[in-house]
Amino acid sequence: MPDARPLVPRHRLSTRLWHWLNALTVIIMVMSGLMIFNAHPRLYWGKAGANSDPAWLEIGSTGNRGLVRIGSVEIPTTGVLGLWRDANGVERRRAFPHWATIPSGYSLSSARLWHLFFAWVLIVPGIAYLLWSVINRHLRRDLLPSRAELRPSAIWHDVRQHARLRFPKGQAALRYNILQKLAYCAVLLLILPLLVLTGLAMSPAMDAGWPWLLDLFGGRQSARSLHFIAMASLVGFILVHLIMVVLAGPWNEIRSMITGRFRLPPEEEDQATHPEGEVRREHLP
Repeated sequence: MPDARPLVPRHRLSTRLWHWLNALTVIIMVMSGLMIFNAHPRLYWGKAGANSDPAWLEIGSTGNRGLVRIGSVEIPTTGVLGLWRDANGVERRRAFPHWATIPSGYSLSSARLWHLFFAWVLIVPGIAYLLWSVINRHLRRDLLPSRAELRPSAIWHDVRQHARLRFPKGQAALRYNILQKLAYCAVLLLILPLLVLTGLAMSPAMDAGWPWLLDLFGGRQSARSLHFIAMASLVGFILVHLIMVVLAGPWNEIRSMITGRFRLPPEEEDQATHPEGEVRREHLP
């Protein structure tokens, strides 16, 4: 029997295009960035860092063990990080395995080409999307939390609802909840700008033109560490985002990001329409 629930507008075309372009771009940039990291899998704070200097993060191997070292804490990662076997069964001693990097075979120069090219694909459409979101009021109307939403009681209520896998129904399902708003604002206004600025700070050419970048982050090695932390935060956001999509109903969620149309959850679908049957369209992302 056909589903009688209405398909209603949810995501604008600009949001959908930027979402899928970003998905491809971020995947390529993360994987090429991991290959760049493989060239020197140690992170430091300050202006300089080398093998003889103490690193706050190191991914490598000792003897027949792969490990991640964070400060004085060692985490065994044999077979995954630091020490692993490639597709031909050959043992490799590099931080990240072949399936997680672009290119899969070690090549710092190729990884840099991939990374720098897609950096422009991330930056230019990202700035255009941000400006368009300000112009069409998407940022203010749909993403920036209100004072009422920022009350601790409101945030805690949303946390408990998500922990119980109770997702918004009806009209509420068409709007971002406070946890989504906080996460999306953190990515759009904090993590992505931090990635771009720390990436620029690691460029010798940019350092010559904008020396204040190095001062802003406390040196090239600090910028590299912050770049890695921002990348890890973005990957964490993506993993949580994918989990939420699966739990909320992957077909409905993916369809809304492809076609812009969303099928209202059945429990409260009657609350999402006017008495005449018109679907409310205000406050849509």
